[in-house]
Amino acid sequence: MAGNKTFTMIKPDAVSAGNTGAITKMIEEAGFRIVAIKKTQLSPEKAGEFYAVHKARPFYKDLCSYMSSGAIIPMILEKDNAVEDFRKLIGATDPTKAADGTIRKLFAKSIEANAIHGSDSDENAAIEGSFFFSNTERF
Repeated sequence: MAGNKTFTMIKPDAVSAGNTGAITKMIEEAGFRIVAIKKTQLSPEKAGEFYAVHKARPFYKDLCSYMSSGAIIPMILEKDNAVEDFRKLIGATDPTKAADGTIRKLFAKSIEANAIHGSDSDENAAIEGSFFFSNTERF
């Protein structure tokens, strides 16, 4: 059964471009309730911890550098079928392949600077959300 919570973060490119409000508005208008939200900046070490699953990949170092380059907005979102519905809202990783009206189609600059992260499973949503928020902040 699909869960009712997911994790997202608005990435440095979208925050620095001033798109936080517009993206948050789209999220809420799509029926998601923001359960937890904050503005923070990852150190390169913390970015490395968050993306440890990609450590063996050639893009890992650049990813960690990019994700620690500016402020981010992590959020816990709530809605029935949260993960799947949110993945539809954000669109394909490559903004040139993202559907019209999706967050990445509207705000992403490239595959790397793709404006927003969205968890790909209920399990990863719980893991990723716990990285940024304690239990009392999430529920």
